Amino acid sequence: MRKLYTFLLLALLSSSALISQSAFAANPLLVIETNHGNIVVELYPEKAPKTVANFMQYVNSGFYKDTIFHRVINRFMIQGGGFTADMTEKKTRAPVINEAGNGLLNEVGTLAMARTSDPDSATAQFFINLENNQFLNYQSPAPELIGYCVFGRVLKGMDVVRDIAATPTGFSGQFSDVPKSPIVINQIKPM
Repeated sequence: MRKLYTFLLLALLSSSALISQSAFAANPLLVIETNHGNIVVELYPEKAPKTVANFMQYVNSGFYKDTIFHRVINRFMIQGGGFTADMTEKKTRAPVINEAGNGLLNEVGTLAMARTSDPDSATAQFFINLENNQFLNYQSPAPELIGYCVFGRVLKGMDVVRDIAATPTGFSGQFSDVPKSPIVINQIKPM
């Protein structure tokens, strides 16, 4: 009987350890390596599971290697992850559903998904907020008020983000706000 109690106690402790480990599992940490320096980001899969899974598929496939921050607007945001230095758009997978109603806000240093006017059109492009951009936040499920999905935050490297934001920009073909010297994402990788 004592062996049975010991076995049950060990089984209970073992399952408690598994539960507490998964309950406190760390959020994914990534390094965005650029030609201006590194940016360390944390992702929030509990708040934006589909968005984080989508982003991680692009990261793990090496999609972001040699893409650029192609849209830079100081005191607003820096956007990248979809174009090469010659402004060729990379082919992406199907869009991900917009999870902007997750309670996360477009605040300084947060990562959010870029998209078109279609709320569910985000693929690979993302942006980092330079200000508290409240007008980008979720307000309602109406397409024009759904907002932009925040899925992570910069932990280290906001000085790099601000350096990128201060880069002189201009036109490149049909695009405006393009850095005059390419801001290259060498790669994005897990820490």
